Amino acid sequence: MADRSSNVPRPVSLSVHGDRHFDGLGDKFATSLYGSTRGEIRLAVLEYLLPQMLSLHEQPVLDVGAGLGHMSAWFAERGHPVTLAEPSAEMLDAARQHLAGHDATFLPVPLQRLGQAAPGPWPLIVCHAVLEWLGDPRAAMSTLTSLLAPGGQLSLMVFNRDALRFSNVVKGNLDKALTDRLAGTGRRQRLTPISPLMHEEIVAWATECGLEIRAVAGVRVFYDYLRDRQPDDESLAKLIELERRYCTSEPYWRLGRYLLYTLTKSTPHAPDRAESSR
Repeated sequence: MADRSSNVPRPVSLSVHGDRHFDGLGDKFATSLYGSTRGEIRLAVLEYLLPQMLSLHEQPVLDVGAGLGHMSAWFAERGHPVTLAEPSAEMLDAARQHLAGHDATFLPVPLQRLGQAAPGPWPLIVCHAVLEWLGDPRAAMSTLTSLLAPGGQLSLMVFNRDALRFSNVVKGNLDKALTDRLAGTGRRQRLTPISPLMHEEIVAWATECGLEIRAVAGVRVFYDYLRDRQPDDESLAKLIELERRYCTSEPYWRLGRYLLYTLTKSTPHAPDRAESSR
Protein backbone atom coordinates (compact mmCIF):
# COMPACT_ATOMS: atom_id res chain seq x y z
CA MET A 1 0.00 0.00 0.00
CA ALA A 2 1.29 3.47 -0.90
CA ASP A 3 2.19 5.83 1.91
CA ARG A 4 -0.42 8.59 1.83
CA SER A 5 0.92 10.50 4.85
CA SER A 6 2.53 13.13 2.63
CA ASN A 7 -0.92 14.03 1.26
CA VAL A 8 -2.41 14.64 4.70
CA PRO A 9 -2.39 18.35 5.64
CA ARG A 10 -0.28 19.12 8.66
CA PRO A 11 -2.18 20.28 11.74
CA VAL A 12 -1.79 24.00 12.22
CA SER A 13 -1.33 25.59 15.62
CA LEU A 14 -1.01 29.18 16.76
CA SER A 15 2.09 30.56 18.46
CA VAL A 16 2.27 31.35 22.16
CA HIS A 17 1.22 34.90 21.24
CA GLY A 18 -1.84 33.64 19.33
CA ASP A 19 -0.16 34.39 15.98
CA ARG A 20 -0.35 32.33 12.78
CA HIS A 21 3.10 31.31 11.50
CA PHE A 22 3.71 29.57 8.20
CA ASP A 23 6.04 26.62 8.56
CA GLY A 24 4.92 24.00 6.06
CA LEU A 25 3.22 26.54 3.80
CA GLY A 26 6.17 27.99 1.89
CA ASP A 27 5.27 26.18 -1.33
CA LYS A 28 1.64 27.26 -1.02
CA PHE A 29 2.68 30.90 -0.65
CA ALA A 30 5.03 30.63 -3.61
CA THR A 31 2.41 29.14 -5.93
CA SER A 32 -0.99 30.41 -4.78
CA LEU A 33 0.12 33.96 -4.01
CA TYR A 34 3.34 35.06 -5.66
CA GLY A 35 3.04 32.59 -8.53
CA SER A 36 -0.50 33.69 -9.35
CA THR A 37 -2.18 36.60 -11.12
CA ARG A 38 -3.18 38.16 -7.81
CA GLY A 39 0.43 38.06 -6.66
CA GLU A 40 1.64 39.58 -9.91
CA ILE A 41 -0.85 42.43 -9.54
CA ARG A 42 0.05 42.96 -5.89
CA LEU A 43 3.76 43.29 -6.69
CA ALA A 44 3.10 45.48 -9.73
CA VAL A 45 1.03 47.91 -7.65
CA LEU A 46 3.59 47.97 -4.82
CA GLU A 47 6.42 48.67 -7.28
CA TYR A 48 4.38 51.62 -8.52
CA LEU A 49 3.36 52.94 -5.09
CA LEU A 50 6.41 52.55 -2.87
CA PRO A 51 8.65 55.10 -4.66
CA GLN A 52 5.78 57.59 -4.45
CA MET A 53 4.78 56.93 -0.84
CA LEU A 54 8.27 56.65 0.70
CA SER A 55 11.34 58.85 0.79
CA LEU A 56 14.03 56.39 -0.31
CA HIS A 57 17.77 57.08 -0.17
CA GLU A 58 19.34 53.64 0.33
CA GLN A 59 18.72 53.74 4.09
CA PRO A 60 18.75 50.47 6.11
CA VAL A 61 15.43 48.59 6.08
CA LEU A 62 13.93 46.26 8.66
CA ASP A 63 11.47 43.90 6.93
CA VAL A 64 9.14 42.50 9.62
CA GLY A 65 7.47 39.22 8.76
CA ALA A 66 9.56 39.09 5.60
CA GLY A 67 8.13 35.82 4.34
CA LEU A 68 9.83 34.60 1.17
CA GLY A 69 11.80 37.84 0.88
CA HIS A 70 10.08 39.51 -2.07
CA MET A 71 9.93 42.98 -0.54
CA SER A 72 13.43 42.73 0.92
CA ALA A 73 14.74 41.81 -2.52
CA TRP A 74 12.96 44.84 -4.01
CA PHE A 75 14.69 47.17 -1.54
CA ALA A 76 18.06 45.38 -1.77
CA GLU A 77 18.04 45.73 -5.55
CA ARG A 78 17.73 49.49 -5.00
CA GLY A 79 20.76 49.72 -2.72
CA HIS A 80 19.20 49.31 0.72
CA PRO A 81 20.89 47.04 3.29
CA VAL A 82 18.04 44.86 4.53
CA THR A 83 17.39 42.94 7.73
CA LEU A 84 14.72 40.26 7.46
CA ALA A 85 12.79 39.12 10.54
CA GLU A 86 10.69 35.99 9.96
CA PRO A 87 9.64 33.39 12.56
CA SER A 88 9.10 30.59 10.03
CA ALA A 89 12.39 28.75 9.43
CA GLU A 90 11.10 27.42 6.11
CA MET A 91 10.17 30.87 4.84
CA LEU A 92 13.46 32.37 6.03
CA ASP A 93 15.48 29.67 4.23
CA ALA A 94 13.63 30.51 1.01
CA ALA A 95 14.32 34.20 1.58
CA ARG A 96 18.06 33.47 1.96
CA GLN A 97 18.05 31.90 -1.48
CA HIS A 98 16.03 34.78 -2.90
CA LEU A 99 18.50 37.37 -1.59
CA ALA A 100 21.72 35.52 -2.37
CA GLY A 101 24.40 38.07 -3.21
CA HIS A 102 22.62 41.00 -1.56
CA ASP A 103 23.51 42.89 1.63
CA ALA A 104 21.06 41.12 3.94
CA THR A 105 20.80 39.93 7.54
CA PHE A 106 18.36 37.20 8.57
CA LEU A 107 16.68 37.02 12.00
CA PRO A 108 14.54 33.96 12.88
CA VAL A 109 12.38 35.88 15.35
CA PRO A 110 8.72 36.99 15.67
CA LEU A 111 7.70 40.63 15.84
CA GLN A 112 7.34 40.50 19.62
CA ARG A 113 11.09 39.81 20.08
CA LEU A 114 12.41 42.53 17.80
CA GLY A 115 12.96 44.92 20.71
CA GLN A 116 15.81 42.64 21.78
CA ALA A 117 16.91 41.23 18.41
CA ALA A 118 16.82 44.42 16.29
CA PRO A 119 16.08 47.47 18.47
CA GLY A 120 17.34 50.01 15.96
CA PRO A 121 16.21 52.71 15.87
CA TRP A 122 15.35 52.10 12.21
CA PRO A 123 14.90 54.83 9.59
CA LEU A 124 12.61 52.56 7.53
CA ILE A 125 10.50 49.59 8.62
CA VAL A 126 8.47 47.49 6.21
CA CYS A 127 5.64 45.41 7.66
CA HIS A 128 3.47 44.06 4.85
CA ALA A 129 0.64 41.55 5.34
CA VAL A 130 1.68 40.72 8.91
CA LEU A 131 -0.68 42.38 11.41
CA GLU A 132 -3.68 40.40 10.14
CA TRP A 133 -1.95 37.15 11.20
CA LEU A 134 -1.31 38.30 14.79
CA GLY A 135 -3.38 37.68 17.88
CA ASP A 136 -2.87 41.28 19.06
CA PRO A 137 -2.24 43.60 16.09
CA ARG A 138 -2.78 46.70 18.23
CA ALA A 139 0.15 45.76 20.48
CA ALA A 140 2.21 45.09 17.34
CA MET A 141 1.71 48.70 16.23
CA SER A 142 3.19 49.86 19.52
CA THR A 143 6.18 47.53 19.10
CA LEU A 144 6.82 48.76 15.55
CA THR A 145 6.69 52.36 16.77
CA SER A 146 9.27 51.62 19.47
CA LEU A 147 11.68 50.31 16.80
CA LEU A 148 11.27 53.35 14.56
CA ALA A 149 13.71 56.26 14.63
CA PRO A 150 12.33 59.78 15.14
CA GLY A 151 11.38 60.97 11.67
CA GLY A 152 11.50 57.36 10.46
CA GLN A 153 9.01 55.80 8.08
CA LEU A 154 6.82 52.74 8.52
CA SER A 155 5.46 51.10 5.37
CA LEU A 156 2.48 49.16 6.68
CA MET A 157 0.18 46.96 4.61
CA VAL A 158 -2.80 45.19 6.17
CA PHE A 159 -5.59 42.89 4.99
CA ASN A 160 -8.76 44.96 4.65
CA ARG A 161 -11.76 43.66 6.60
CA ASP A 162 -14.21 45.81 4.63
CA ALA A 163 -12.93 44.35 1.37
CA LEU A 164 -13.28 40.84 2.80
CA ARG A 165 -16.90 41.58 3.69
CA PHE A 166 -17.62 43.01 0.23
CA SER A 167 -16.00 39.99 -1.43
CA ASN A 168 -18.15 37.60 0.61
CA VAL A 169 -21.29 39.44 -0.45
CA VAL A 170 -20.23 39.28 -4.11
CA LYS A 171 -19.69 35.52 -3.73
CA GLY A 172 -23.13 35.07 -2.17
CA ASN A 173 -21.92 34.35 1.38
CA LEU A 174 -24.67 36.58 2.79
CA ASP A 175 -25.06 34.96 6.20
CA LYS A 176 -21.32 35.11 6.76
CA ALA A 177 -21.30 38.81 5.93
CA LEU A 178 -24.38 39.59 8.05
CA THR A 179 -22.96 37.87 11.13
CA ASP A 180 -19.49 39.32 10.53
CA ARG A 181 -17.88 35.87 10.57
CA LEU A 182 -15.02 37.02 8.36
CA ALA A 183 -11.84 36.10 10.20
CA GLY A 184 -10.12 32.76 9.78
CA THR A 185 -9.36 30.51 12.72
CA GLY A 186 -5.67 30.13 11.89
CA ARG A 187 -5.90 26.39 12.51
CA ARG A 188 -6.53 25.21 8.96
CA GLN A 189 -4.49 25.21 5.77
CA ARG A 190 -6.57 28.03 4.25
CA LEU A 191 -4.99 31.48 4.20
CA THR A 192 -7.84 33.58 5.59
CA PRO A 193 -6.29 36.04 8.09
CA ILE A 194 -7.21 35.72 11.75
CA SER A 195 -7.29 39.50 12.31
CA PRO A 196 -8.45 41.37 9.19
CA LEU A 197 -8.37 45.09 9.94
CA MET A 198 -10.32 48.24 9.17
CA HIS A 199 -8.96 51.64 8.19
CA GLU A 200 -10.50 53.20 11.30
CA GLU A 201 -8.48 50.86 13.51
CA ILE A 202 -5.21 51.84 11.84
CA VAL A 203 -6.08 55.53 12.23
CA ALA A 204 -6.87 55.08 15.94
CA TRP A 205 -3.78 53.00 16.69
CA ALA A 206 -1.52 55.38 14.79
CA THR A 207 -2.83 58.25 16.91
CA GLU A 208 -2.23 56.25 20.10
CA CYS A 209 1.36 55.55 19.04
CA GLY A 210 2.18 59.10 17.95
CA LEU A 211 2.42 58.16 14.28
CA GLU A 212 1.24 60.36 11.43
CA ILE A 213 -0.38 58.81 8.36
CA ARG A 214 1.33 60.49 5.42
CA ALA A 215 -0.20 58.43 2.60
CA VAL A 216 -2.70 55.61 2.06
CA ALA A 217 -3.58 53.46 -0.95
CA GLY A 218 -5.46 50.29 -1.83
CA VAL A 219 -3.75 47.26 -3.34
CA ARG A 220 -5.91 45.16 -5.69
CA VAL A 221 -8.93 47.46 -5.74
CA PHE A 222 -10.57 45.68 -8.72
CA TYR A 223 -9.12 42.23 -9.29
CA ASP A 224 -10.66 40.40 -6.33
CA TYR A 225 -14.18 41.29 -7.49
CA LEU A 226 -13.78 40.07 -11.08
CA ARG A 227 -15.83 37.16 -12.38
CA ASP A 228 -12.92 36.04 -14.55
CA ARG A 229 -9.69 35.93 -12.55
CA GLN A 230 -7.63 34.41 -15.35
CA PRO A 231 -7.14 37.35 -17.74
CA ASP A 232 -5.04 36.97 -20.85
CA ASP A 233 -1.84 39.01 -21.15
CA GLU A 234 -3.53 41.95 -22.86
CA SER A 235 -6.33 42.12 -20.30
CA LEU A 236 -3.85 41.75 -17.43
CA ALA A 237 -1.83 44.71 -18.67
CA LYS A 238 -5.00 46.82 -18.83
CA LEU A 239 -6.05 45.65 -15.38
CA ILE A 240 -2.69 46.59 -13.86
CA GLU A 241 -3.00 50.02 -15.49
CA LEU A 242 -6.45 50.44 -13.90
CA GLU A 243 -5.21 49.22 -10.51
CA ARG A 244 -2.38 51.75 -10.58
CA ARG A 245 -4.56 54.58 -11.83
CA TYR A 246 -7.22 54.30 -9.12
CA CYS A 247 -5.35 52.83 -6.12
CA THR A 248 -5.15 56.19 -4.35
CA SER A 249 -8.50 57.60 -5.50
CA GLU A 250 -11.78 57.74 -3.60
CA PRO A 251 -13.73 55.53 -3.24
CA TYR A 252 -11.61 52.77 -4.80
CA TRP A 253 -8.70 52.60 -2.35
CA ARG A 254 -11.08 51.77 0.48
CA LEU A 255 -12.00 48.47 -1.15
CA GLY A 256 -8.46 47.34 -1.88
CA ARG A 257 -7.82 43.80 -0.70
CA TYR A 258 -4.93 45.36 1.20
CA LEU A 259 -4.52 48.86 2.59
CA LEU A 260 -1.04 50.34 2.27
CA TYR A 261 0.10 53.14 4.59
CA THR A 262 3.13 55.34 5.06
CA LEU A 263 3.37 56.40 8.70
CA THR A 264 6.04 58.61 10.22
CA LYS A 265 7.24 59.02 13.77
CA SER A 266 7.43 62.59 14.93
CA THR A 267 10.78 64.05 15.90
CA PRO A 268 11.24 65.45 19.43
CA HIS A 269 10.65 69.17 19.63
CA ALA A 270 13.92 71.05 20.03
CA PRO A 271 13.53 74.23 22.11
CA ASP A 272 14.54 77.38 20.34
CA ARG A 273 17.29 79.62 21.71
CA ALA A 274 14.87 81.88 23.55
CA GLU A 275 13.31 78.91 25.36
CA SER A 276 16.66 77.30 26.24
CA SER A 277 18.03 80.55 27.73
CA ARG A 278 15.19 80.85 30.21
